[in-house]
Amino acid sequence: MTLPSAEFLLIAGRAVFLVFSFVIASISFTAWRRATRRQTAEVLSQTQLVLQRLAELEARMDATRAAVAGIGERLDKPAAAAPSSSPSPGYQIAIRLARGGASREELMSGCGLTLAEAELVGRLHGPRSAELRQAS
Repeated sequence: MTLPSAEFLLIAGRAVFLVFSFVIASISFTAWRRATRRQTAEVLSQTQLVLQRLAELEARMDATRAAVAGIGERLDKPAAAAPSSSPSPGYQIAIRLARGGASREELMSGCGLTLAEAELVGRLHGPRSAELRQAS
């Protein structure tokens, strides 16, 4: 058996090296493509999550905008809709009766006031409060 020449061994070594390099390159390229696909899928799922949250925020913004508009409309209504500052006729009668010295029971039965209202009208407009006003 004869030994192959050095030139033949170098050519065979180059061929083996090229095949080995091609196999390593194909394995690396396949792994790189898989990693790219996996990263792309992650980016797409995160993008979907961000879009979903953005849609929820837009819905909240619309609801808030509608609520603020409703509050603005209520504030812009004319003052005529607000309760008047003058006392109702029942209170006016109760004030006159209290100035005349009526008791709280008379104010409650005659004007339909509650106990607390009758006491307040009596304190504010009764004869004792008139004397205190004249003294000050």
